[in-house]
Amino acid sequence: MQAAEVLGVPKPEWFGEDVTMVSDMASKFFADRILPRYDEFEEAEMVSRDAWEEAGANGLLCAAMPEEFGGAGGTYAHEAAIIEALGHSGVDGFGIALHSAIVAPYILHYGSDEQKQRWLPKLATGELIGAIAMTEPAAGSDLQGVKTTAKKSGNQYVVNGSKTFITNGQNANLIIVVAKTDPSAGAKGTSLMVVETDEVEGFERGRNLDKIGLKANDTSELFFNDVKIPTANMLGTDEGQGFYQLMQQLPQERLIIANQAISAIERALALTIEYVKERKAFGQRIIDFQNTQFVLAQLKAEAVQARVFTDWCVGRHLEGGLDPSTASMVKMLTTDLQCKLIDECLQLFGGYGYMNEYPIARMFRDARVQRIYGGTNEIMKILIARTL
Repeated sequence: MQAAEVLGVPKPEWFGEDVTMVSDMASKFFADRILPRYDEFEEAEMVSRDAWEEAGANGLLCAAMPEEFGGAGGTYAHEAAIIEALGHSGVDGFGIALHSAIVAPYILHYGSDEQKQRWLPKLATGELIGAIAMTEPAAGSDLQGVKTTAKKSGNQYVVNGSKTFITNGQNANLIIVVAKTDPSAGAKGTSLMVVETDEVEGFERGRNLDKIGLKANDTSELFFNDVKIPTANMLGTDEGQGFYQLMQQLPQERLIIANQAISAIERALALTIEYVKERKAFGQRIIDFQNTQFVLAQLKAEAVQARVFTDWCVGRHLEGGLDPSTASMVKMLTTDLQCKLIDECLQLFGGYGYMNEYPIARMFRDARVQRIYGGTNEIMKILIARTL
């Protein structure tokens, strides 16, 4: 059973012919070119640069960026199709969603024409790999608490500070850094600085962090020690716009996580249904036990709810109407369900579910962080509660 078809939910209106074509192309690429090497990437704890460049050559990076800046001229619908193809293919640790649908949009929305022409085409080819450095050792979901500074000195900014848990951190050579240009101004003193790591001195990569799951995705500490960048590398027309820029883009980041979650949910269900139809115990198939049927019936019903809500949220986002509260809801509900559903699916695999050679074991490990990054689910509840 195909993961994308396990729930039997019709495709939404925004999933048109062109999006279907991108979905099919992405699924084939990931199955043929990434999945056979995925154990290698997990062992290396990063995806190789040649795989990034091959994804770029196949039009799978920056699909929603305008053609004039090297992208495919699509919309978030095309990005969602690629993100879900990653999940359905079981290569969730390939960090192209953050690169294409988080880093590139900051440059598109807030960058100057010169910045767009300079960086977006290279992001689209994979020559540049993007990261965004928000989190610090003492500042996670509380972005107002960042300590990294960017002090103006002539025609340069001097960046000092440290970041941690940075996705694509070992590979990235274009990093958007959340920094304080005016530490006394709180949120209004925050700006976004673009650091081209190949062009500066004083930048250091720390450890490639040893995580529970998503092993193929390099996640790193980063250090900025008097890193000098041109004043032209600030995103936006004036200092102090960074917090506003972050808040504007966070709904899409949370929607990305929901797309990741629902695709993993569908894959877990498809794998589990296939397994329980083949595996026998006490002379009958596992699927023939009423407990198995009831568990899977409940999970399918909840997954259908999550799929319909996620598709609706994508539609709202394409129309420009996805508010922060609703984005928080879809992120929280889908990731909570992802962890619950994969845990129950693993149980139906019995002892084999605990073996790393079975995909459900990797999915169990990979799922847990979904409730943490992009704002913890506890923070999502606070944001939702503000609308009551």
